Amino acid sequence: MTETPLPTVLVVAVALIDVDGRVLIAKRPQGKSLAGLWEFPGGKVEPGERPEAALIRELREELGIEVSESCLAPFVFASHAYDSFHLLMPLYLCRRWDGVVAAREHDALAWVKPNKLSAYPMPPADEPLVAWLRDLL
Repeated sequence: MTETPLPTVLVVAVALIDVDGRVLIAKRPQGKSLAGLWEFPGGKVEPGERPEAALIRELREELGIEVSESCLAPFVFASHAYDSFHLLMPLYLCRRWDGVVAAREHDALAWVKPNKLSAYPMPPADEPLVAWLRDLL
């Protein structure tokens, strides 16, 4: 049996880490797919856009903060097949940004210790990243 190829969607995400070692997660808003689940902030990479530029743009739009590319450290990636597409999601770490984090597009934000992240329901692509963060931090 031959599988029907799924389009690959490139999405970037970040684990913002505060001075207390907590990680920021954001609750997906109602009306979006996977609404109510908690995710790492980020978004789709547009055609021709570099992943780091996409992440800087998304953080400005979603959280109202400014991040310089030198503060984004590539960490690990998720690869997950959903029903209609395959998601490839590099996760970056970031400990420095300018501005105050605010929920502009999410229902809520939470700063969570890495060992408590598994208590928050997440999309299937985000779940495996929690163990990596817990082991690192």
